[in-house]
Amino acid sequence: MKKMMMLLASAVMLVGLASGCGNSNNGNNGNTGGSSADPTASAETTEAPKKDVTIKVFQFKVEIAEALEKMAEEYEKETGVKVEIETHGGGEDYSALLKAELAAGEEPEIFNSSGWAGFDPYVDRATDLSGEPWAKDLVEASKAQITRDGKLLGMPMNLEAYGFTYNKDLFAQAGITELPKTLDELSAAAEKLKAAGITPFALTSEWWSMGIHTLNIALANQPDPAAFIEDVKAGKATLKDDPIMKEWIKLVDIMFANGQDNALTTDYNTQVAEFAAGKYAIIQHGNWIQGMVDEVDPELNLGMMPVPLLDAPNVFTGVPNNWIVNNKSEHAEEAKAFLNWMVTSETGKRYIATDFKFVPALTSIEADPAAVGDIAADFATFSAANPGQVKSWNWDRFPDGITQQWGSAMQEYLGKQITGDQLLEKLDAAVRDIVGN
Repeated sequence: MKKMMMLLASAVMLVGLASGCGNSNNGNNGNTGGSSADPTASAETTEAPKKDVTIKVFQFKVEIAEALEKMAEEYEKETGVKVEIETHGGGEDYSALLKAELAAGEEPEIFNSSGWAGFDPYVDRATDLSGEPWAKDLVEASKAQITRDGKLLGMPMNLEAYGFTYNKDLFAQAGITELPKTLDELSAAAEKLKAAGITPFALTSEWWSMGIHTLNIALANQPDPAAFIEDVKAGKATLKDDPIMKEWIKLVDIMFANGQDNALTTDYNTQVAEFAAGKYAIIQHGNWIQGMVDEVDPELNLGMMPVPLLDAPNVFTGVPNNWIVNNKSEHAEEAKAFLNWMVTSETGKRYIATDFKFVPALTSIEADPAAVGDIAADFATFSAANPGQVKSWNWDRFPDGITQQWGSAMQEYLGKQITGDQLLEKLDAAVRDIVGN
């Protein structure tokens, strides 16, 4: 398993380097051509934390909320610095809530942000972390998405991967002995599952799941995702005329036609809980759900199935979020000290690897094989054998607001309110609405 985790990190490095090469023409992203922060840069390193202060963490990841609060309590016991955790995620629009928080004059010491263009609204608030003691240990490919002008402006949270997570026992029960490699084979597998009395797909109406992860399947399958996205933003290409997007509609149709009846009213937590209870065979999520699944059934026999679309099925990997130290807050130094403790102390590293169930973004923290579970292990095995079928995350190359509109359009399509052609037209309209071309 330790070897598998090393392979997972290697796969992410390969994908990150490949995706960075096609990104130098993205004007929104600053220095993104695979550059990384120099750990010997002139940024000041963390000072000793002051006691009797409170730092606020405004964070996105609901899966780690409880464990993060426990870790914060341990930090307070060790240092006297109180860490207040405020979690917003799942069905909430975290980006909108964060912007509202900042607009109201609230300045959390630490907040989450994605990378690439998704980070653009917060660049002026981000503290340079290039000189922090942990910066030299980051997995190389995790840096570019949060680097500007050679400065590392955030701490990558972890590495994640997704495809179709599936229940191996339910597949065996339906007589499926080989994973589908084409859309026709996926459709046939769904029919076998239904014939065995098993609902194939656990669906959700969450805008972010459909507007981000589902859409990325099509974006990542482009020959050069970064270049394609730049052309779409510039008005030189459209989604409705792209042949890969049209194939992607066929994939979405298979998913939507073979999910549960109440998909439009199923939120993320319910979706994962019911999948973990064995009600469905496939879910479009990745290793981030392992902890939630384990709470329901730690013995569930899961794997990660690559997603069929074109010539070969693929899985998708990247950095989900970054810890940003807010330079406009009152206690930025204490915030830096907390992050440093989180990734260098034995207590913090234990929480990251075991309680958070993370595949760490730092080489100095070893993944816990028992914690990361079957989903990450399956991804590691597949990526080692098929590096060309490990694709990147690309949604954050679009400005904020586009994926939210995409999610709304996907909800309409799930509800059979619009046709596939109308869906593609709405996806293009969302880009024009935000970008202006």
